[in-house]
Amino acid sequence: MRIAVIGGGPGGLYFAALAKQISPHWEVTVWERNAPDDTFGFGVVFSDETLDGIAQADPVVHAAMSAEFARWSDIDVRHRGRTLTSGGHGFAALGRRRLLQILQDRCAALEVDVRYRTQSPSPRQLASEYDLVVACDGVRSATRAAYADTFGADLDERAGRYMWLGTDKVFEAFTFIVEERDFGTLQVHAYPYDDTRSTFIVEMDEETWQRGGFAGAAGADPAPGASDEEGIRRCEQILAEHLDGHRLIPNNSKWLRFTTVRNRTWRHGNTVLLGDAAHTAHFSIGSGTKLAMEDALALAACLHEHPGVESALAAYEDERRPVVESTQRAAQASLEWFENIDRYTGQDPHQFAFNLLTRSRRVTYDNLRVRDEEFTTAVNASAPVPPMFRPFRLGGLRLRNRIVVPPIALSTAVEGVPGDFDLVHLGTQSLGGAALVLAGMTAVSADGRTDAGCPGLWTDEQEAAWRRITAFAHGQSDTCLGIQLTHAGRRAAGGALLAASPLPWAEGGQVPREANRADMDLVVRDFVRAAERADRAGFEVLELQYGHGNLMSGFLSPLTNRRTDEYGGPVANRLRFPLEVLGAVRTVWPAGKALLVRISAADWAEGGLDEADAVHIARALAAAGADAIDVSTGEVVSHERPAFGRSYQTPYADLIRNTTGVATIAVGAISTYDDVNSVILAGRADLCAVGRAQLHDPLWTLHAAAAQGYRGPAAPWARSWRAGSARPPAARTDRVPPRLELLRRPAAPVHQRWLPRVAAPAL
Repeated sequence: MRIAVIGGGPGGLYFAALAKQISPHWEVTVWERNAPDDTFGFGVVFSDETLDGIAQADPVVHAAMSAEFARWSDIDVRHRGRTLTSGGHGFAALGRRRLLQILQDRCAALEVDVRYRTQSPSPRQLASEYDLVVACDGVRSATRAAYADTFGADLDERAGRYMWLGTDKVFEAFTFIVEERDFGTLQVHAYPYDDTRSTFIVEMDEETWQRGGFAGAAGADPAPGASDEEGIRRCEQILAEHLDGHRLIPNNSKWLRFTTVRNRTWRHGNTVLLGDAAHTAHFSIGSGTKLAMEDALALAACLHEHPGVESALAAYEDERRPVVESTQRAAQASLEWFENIDRYTGQDPHQFAFNLLTRSRRVTYDNLRVRDEEFTTAVNASAPVPPMFRPFRLGGLRLRNRIVVPPIALSTAVEGVPGDFDLVHLGTQSLGGAALVLAGMTAVSADGRTDAGCPGLWTDEQEAAWRRITAFAHGQSDTCLGIQLTHAGRRAAGGALLAASPLPWAEGGQVPREANRADMDLVVRDFVRAAERADRAGFEVLELQYGHGNLMSGFLSPLTNRRTDEYGGPVANRLRFPLEVLGAVRTVWPAGKALLVRISAADWAEGGLDEADAVHIARALAAAGADAIDVSTGEVVSHERPAFGRSYQTPYADLIRNTTGVATIAVGAISTYDDVNSVILAGRADLCAVGRAQLHDPLWTLHAAAAQGYRGPAAPWARSWRAGSARPPAARTDRVPPRLELLRRPAAPVHQRWLPRVAAPAL
């Protein structure tokens, strides 16, 4: 096989070495336009997982890297004059130039043909002359551009600014510096990579960059290879107390905007993208070099395991894409956290540090507790119980913990009357330990039902049926019970559909009637009467459904509200009718109970609600009497493209809570108590709704308490079930292992600092 590699960075060189190592008879040629001793960047950080792969794949490279690693386990968070340290993380870093030298030496030993100071032939020419072309040509990949229609690149350039620098101050740990100035907040990501130097990345949002005078310092873009010397001097002045007299070292350093690279596919014929050409992930969670070297290992392995180039490249992308996309999701969460850091700087220092450390959702409450129990204990000092079991005041109610069972459509009602299945469901859930259980999708009128089995609350018979259910549940438990009221609008089950505008739910579907004033008055009346019935039926919490494409949601979204009267147009107008309904309901709903509103904070479709709209809507609803906002997303239009994933909707609850101060409920793929604890302790939401996991295990909250060793009043077991409150024994749990070590190994230290072997001179 003849293989052409475009780009002699770490990814390209490592792939070339691995390919040649596996199949010495292959002809591998690398084109690198720079000299072998040219390099851009400073230190590269590796995870233990990546290093294990390198050790297995090429012990020679691993040994050379390991001999020169800077190693440490601490993360320091510097903010408002304090430094808080979390240990047990484990880092290994190496200078990028030294890494290149190691890989260059390995390629030379394996007789890889590396052509330095040589521009590669065009991708099309290489594809015609070689069996395989591996494009490692970076973020601005010429190969990707040559086949743009095939690769389908999505380049997400962010608005913030960052500059990659080095310093001769040797930090002892991975250090996050958060500096608040009158012009805004800037942050630094700093870490050591050898005995004399550290990487030092300065980052801030565009407004801070402008107000801080950095735009003027940048002036015209520096020439290729040159650095923004004036901007660097300004950073030295602002961050002097953290540099301790040391200098910042440039290397082609200028202000940049981070671009996340995603591609529809990574392969075209016999050409494949690797590393930054295929994907990027924000530097705050790891290095692009790490991802590129993992790509290289996977590609070399797939070429060895599959009989032809086509099948090997398909296997490579199938294997790597889920890994990369998972990393990119975490990186996106981290990137957005730093973009919005001003939301959190007012938090208690320990909560702020915890929030920062868990920003990507890869590090969690339990994970930190295992790594550094002392740090987690300090964060928990104000209430030394798992965060999910702390009480919360919701309107006039005191909830014993932070778990909500969200409204779940059971579709078992007959003529809107809930029956025995609803009783069993709500009764069981109320015994499961959650603080609040909501009955779901209850229509305020016959023509507002989502389907034939949708329960309602517009007749005396329905009210009596709900009273029977709440009486049973309250007789067994003190769990708060709530009900969600809705009018399905254009999503209703047949009949004459009503909506904000005459737009069908899906193409070819039934066209609804645009609501006129008389219709709207009738809907207000229906909601008020249903709320009065809910109070008499024994519910303590009322939730109004203003999301998921139902009638109120249809008024709020610009995608479904095309009205030209005072109820359409800007968001303030689109809010008019939902606020009329809320105001009317608030007047009849008792002050000692709680009133919630569920919204879809994003439509997941172009032209839909944006973050500013969501914040405006939440503020208006709270001002009109909502005690909390239940923050969901989507289901507003049929052509939505949601970004599903673990806790994927939590950032919207975070946005609203930390921008407006309004209490929020986080929903959406929250299924572990570890994630709940992380969300609550970081201050991303006040309550967490756990849906599918509660259906899987109606005693989810109680089992979470047992798993965490919690036996307090926030998770009471029913007297008849108390014998099951301890985790039952499983196979071999009663086995006591023998001692098999003559000399016990000392436990790894939680805190490890990088202490250079030679002192770096202060300048």
